[in-house]
Amino acid sequence: MRVFVTGATGFIGTAIVQELIGAGHEVLGLARSDASAQKLIDAGAEVHRGDLEDLESLRSGAAQADGVIHAGFIHDFTRFDEVCQVDKVAIETIGQVLAGTNRPLIVTSGTALVSPGKLATEDIIPPFNPAWPRASEQAADALATVGVRASVVRLSPSVHGDDDKHGFIPILVNIARDKGVSAYIGEGLNQWNAVHRLDAARLYRLALENATPGARFHGAAEEAITVKTIAEAIGKQLNIPVISIAPEAVAEHFGWFGHMAAIDCPTSSTYTQEQLHWHPTHATLLTDIENGIYTK
Repeated sequence: MRVFVTGATGFIGTAIVQELIGAGHEVLGLARSDASAQKLIDAGAEVHRGDLEDLESLRSGAAQADGVIHAGFIHDFTRFDEVCQVDKVAIETIGQVLAGTNRPLIVTSGTALVSPGKLATEDIIPPFNPAWPRASEQAADALATVGVRASVVRLSPSVHGDDDKHGFIPILVNIARDKGVSAYIGEGLNQWNAVHRLDAARLYRLALENATPGARFHGAAEEAITVKTIAEAIGKQLNIPVISIAPEAVAEHFGWFGHMAAIDCPTSSTYTQEQLHWHPTHATLLTDIENGIYTK
């Protein structure tokens, strides 16, 4: 299959490209710079110049492909509403090309807000929340009704592994270094789920090869890890105290990341593993932290 991949040179996208090529697929990767283009060439992929805001580049990339993986997103939380709209328009633009063709489109979402405080399962479809304006899933659902095999991969809050520079764990490590303490909120019993980037990449490939309109697949290798446990692992690596932060002091300590640090999102991937025969094999989150990949 010839696959058009957005976000092809990012932390997860590079692993997706390698996974696809390793399985015998051809990859057409979106690249906005010469450096990104060279990275794709070195990986054995074909380069397609453009970006998520260049709609014509998205149209022409999708038109040349047998299927599309949309893994790209502009990670700029200072203009989150705007980049969420860019994401929605990008999905709709790709979908317009694929409409009526039954070609697969895999769209990226997250597990964090599927079922806060309760175990999230793939069958839960939460209503759109204006406070979290990312509408990737709604855009994919709309396309599934017009002849696109559009489905969704929901990623864990922590997609971890070597070269993770901008994810949740690097943010916590940077805050811990700056404050001189590794912290959690209250008793620290809120839970995140996690997945290694290489396991996530394999999930994208399997989702593409077995695309089902409207399906949700969970990239969660570990269902539940308390944030206290994560903070303790970071504190041990940095050799700094581990402390509890009172809820009223969260904004002062964590800044804009306070909302994320408080998320409680245990997540099941039982359905995903059964349907796609996806069985994560790579290192756990705590193993990666304990091996020092975030504190070198």
